Amino acid sequence: MKKIIYVIPGVALCCGMGFLAILLAAYVPVGAVTLAIILGLIVGNSLRINDQFKAGINYSEKYLLSIAIALLGVQLNFSILSELGYATILMIVFTMGVTIFSSLIFAKWFGFDKRCALLLGLGNGICGSSAVAATKDIVGANEEQVGLSIAIVNFLGTLGIFLLPFISHYLLNLSELNAGVLIGNTLQAVGQVLAAGFSVSQATGEAATIVKMVRILLLAPVILILIFMFSRVNLKTNEDLKVAYRIPLFVVGFFGFSVIQTFGLLKQEQVELVSTMSHYALIVAMSGIGLKIAFDGIIKNGKKTLLIASVIFGFQIIMSSSLILIFFK
Repeated sequence: MKKIIYVIPGVALCCGMGFLAILLAAYVPVGAVTLAIILGLIVGNSLRINDQFKAGINYSEKYLLSIAIALLGVQLNFSILSELGYATILMIVFTMGVTIFSSLIFAKWFGFDKRCALLLGLGNGICGSSAVAATKDIVGANEEQVGLSIAIVNFLGTLGIFLLPFISHYLLNLSELNAGVLIGNTLQAVGQVLAAGFSVSQATGEAATIVKMVRILLLAPVILILIFMFSRVNLKTNEDLKVAYRIPLFVVGFFGFSVIQTFGLLKQEQVELVSTMSHYALIVAMSGIGLKIAFDGIIKNGKKTLLIASVIFGFQIIMSSSLILIFFK
């Protein structure tokens, strides 16, 4: 009970900023998740946060984020794979893998931090903020890297809402179906995919949504691969090995809710309730992350992070467009 009271002030602060982010998101073309980080940045760097808030801020950033990721699994229905052909699924898997791998190559070329670059690759390649949040502890990224990655990935995705319809429909003159495949295979967040896809046509929006859902499904195996990869680094004893291979509880929850959704064990209104809880928990957690980021770090690394993220996003668009023109025209 004493521990709960100890975290209340900080959690309340994060909840307040999260609520404000949700209100502001209705009036600006930026998602509440990104706004929560921005508000956290402003408050954390403008005011001196009293020590009594720090425990709750840490709790929000760590535990509420884990809850949000676990509940996110309820949005993933593996049966959606049956709605796409094998060729399209292979293209989605290929472009996602190459996008993530290319982030490490670009990091080496530009002398950029590999962990931050990997977060950018994961955010661009899979599902934006959710992918970054779900993998940040696995790759060992700090709050500054997480905040920068989420903010920049969402910024590029917002630009992509206007850029991708132009590229697919006017520049490349793709069919409605292929335009949907391109939009769904490149934009970062579901909301961005919906906005861009349905701005072209109903058919494009529906195709884009299905492709995007498949990309989100790939978050699950990617998490397991990352756990395996990073668990093999700096292992010195058998105890280190046991700890490294201990799958985080949020991953277990993520898979559990995915299975529940796939087998239809929840009613639609229950799925929507859990999804809403996940979304709100993620917003509150992002407020906590924003409060822990220092402006001087952003000023120092922001321009380079934006450059790397733009290169990754541009490469992803070019690769997806090329594959569609070659194999799906």
